[in-house]
Amino acid sequence: MTNFIRTTQFLAVILLTLPLSACVTHQRAYSPQDQTSSSRQKPWQRPYTVAGKRYEPLSSHEGFVQEGIASSYGGDFHGRKTSNGEYFDMNAMTAAHKTLPLGVYVKVRHKRSGREVVVRINDRGPFVSGRIIDLSQEAARRLEMIQEGVAAVKVTALGYRIDNTVGEPQYRAPANYDSGNFALQVAALKNRSNAYRYAGELKKKYGAADVQEAEVDGSLFYRVRLGHYTSLRTAQEAQESLERNEFPGNFIVAVD
Repeated sequence: MTNFIRTTQFLAVILLTLPLSACVTHQRAYSPQDQTSSSRQKPWQRPYTVAGKRYEPLSSHEGFVQEGIASSYGGDFHGRKTSNGEYFDMNAMTAAHKTLPLGVYVKVRHKRSGREVVVRINDRGPFVSGRIIDLSQEAARRLEMIQEGVAAVKVTALGYRIDNTVGEPQYRAPANYDSGNFALQVAALKNRSNAYRYAGELKKKYGAADVQEAEVDGSLFYRVRLGHYTSLRTAQEAQESLERNEFPGNFIVAVD
């Protein structure tokens, strides 16, 4: 591997991990029916520790449930286009998630207070390692986490909402939460030429890599994504292997 790749990877790790350097996060997603003991789990399903932080990888996607850290976004993004083409409304009950299908509704429970909100996934993010969902300002306000900024939550996917129903909202779950197009984000760089050069090097070695340009707080970032997976489970296997070896801090993202 060239010196350029080693240097860029080091910078990428800093960019990915710096916002969470002061806290330890735990995230997992599983089926409510999944009671498999750790001794019976496949190697890629078992918890692992990197740089003193314990991670519990996603293990099942039939009835998606995930635990981890929630954050929120508001005024800086108000009026901008979301990943599904809508304009972000910080006063609406929406959220960003890295992998769940756009349009799916989820229930978010504040693990400390027990408060709950239901939001619709219409955007991608948060693009920070360890954070699992980015709530609109209104959703965060109702969850009473505005002052603390982040909160430990449990996310339960409800499915697509069925319109024209009487009484409580009803939801239709997707066939599964495993099928889709996924990649691994391994870097977020500010220098365009470095990002595309890095992606080129990764493509030569791994066969698939690209760059996604995104504006964050007025700054343009170039997110380098590695691989192409049509199964979230397969992407998890690759994520765990690369997490322990070449790309600590990488995470799975949906490619819409």
